[in-house]
Amino acid sequence: MTTPTPRFRLGFLTHVQGRDDDPARTYRNAQELFVAADELGFDVGWVAQHHVPLGGGGLSSPWTFLAHAAARTRRIRLGTAITILPLEDPVRLAEDVAAVDTLSGGRVELGVGSGSSAVEYAVFGKDPARKRELTSEHLELLRTALRGEEVRTPGFRIQPAAADFGDRIWQGVFSADGAAYAARGGSHLLLNRAAYGFDAPTDEVQRPWADAFLAAWDGPHRPRIGLSRFVFPAKDRRTALRQIGDDVHRAALRMAEHGAFRQGLGQDEALHRFHSFYGAPEEIVTALRSERVLPVATDLITQFNPAVPDHDAAIRALELIATEVAPALGWRPAPQPEPRPEPTGALSTT
Repeated sequence: MTTPTPRFRLGFLTHVQGRDDDPARTYRNAQELFVAADELGFDVGWVAQHHVPLGGGGLSSPWTFLAHAAARTRRIRLGTAITILPLEDPVRLAEDVAAVDTLSGGRVELGVGSGSSAVEYAVFGKDPARKRELTSEHLELLRTALRGEEVRTPGFRIQPAAADFGDRIWQGVFSADGAAYAARGGSHLLLNRAAYGFDAPTDEVQRPWADAFLAAWDGPHRPRIGLSRFVFPAKDRRTALRQIGDDVHRAALRMAEHGAFRQGLGQDEALHRFHSFYGAPEEIVTALRSERVLPVATDLITQFNPAVPDHDAAIRALELIATEVAPALGWRPAPQPEPRPEPTGALSTT
C-alpha cells in the first residue's frame, strides 16, 4: 500500500475535553495545543463543536475559540470539523467566519456537518428529521454570504467582506452518497476517526466513500480529503495505553448503550472499534502504511479524542507526530513565515 503524496497536510483535532470541573484550565490547555502545533509545523488545527458534551467534547462556540487561537499563533490554519450547520443562522455564521479569517490573515478552513444529537436539535428548536434539508439550505446561504453577494434582502452583504472561500469549505459525511453529494456541491471531504455501526474495519468502510467523492468531483480546484484518525504515540505501547486505554474503553461502553458498538466490549475491542493507532512511533508508522484511505487523503488529521491524556503527554504526542510519525509517511513542515515586524515607535497623541 502506497503512502500519500509527499506534501500532504498534517493537522490535529481537539474536542476540548478535560478531566476536572475547571473549564478555564481545559480551554487554556486546548489553546496551548494550538500554540505547540503551530511551533511544530502542523498545517491545520481543527476543533469540533458540541453543545451537549455527552463524552464528546465541551466546545459550543468554536469561532470564539479560534479567534483567540488566531491571536496566539502565526502560521497554522484554523478549522472546524465540524460546525453543526443546521443549528446555526448561516448569515450570522458567515459573519463570524469572515471576522476570524480577517483577524488570522486568511487562515480559516470551514468544516460543516449536520450533527447527530437529538438533544442539541431540541435545544435549538430544530427538527432532526430535517437535518439534511437544513444542512443543504444553510450551506447555500453560507456560500452566498461568504462570496460577498447580497443575501436574504437587497443590498445586504456581510462584513467584513470575506476572502475567497470557494476552496476552503468542507463537509463531514457518513456514507458514499453523502460523499458524492459533497463533491457535487464543491465541498471538500471530512471523514470521521471511526465508522460506527459497521462490523468491517473503519478504513474498509470509508475507502468507498472517498472513492465516490473523487469520482463525483468536477470542481475547478483540487479535491481534498481530510482523514481524521486517532493517533497517540508515546515511548512504547504500554505507556500509551496508560494514557488512553481507560478513556477509550469508557467512551466505547457509552456508545454501546446507543447501539454504535456491541454491549460489553473490552478495552482491546474498544481501541479497535475507534480505529486507534497508538504505541511507539515506528509501530504507528507501520500500521498507518496499511491504512486503506490514507493513500487518497490530502490531509491527515490526528486526534486523541475520546482519550484525555495528561497535558504534558498530549504535547509530547504532538511532538512525536510532527517529528517522527508524519515525516516517515512523507510529510514535511511548510517553510516558516517571516517574523512579524516590531513597532518602530509610540503612537502619536496629536
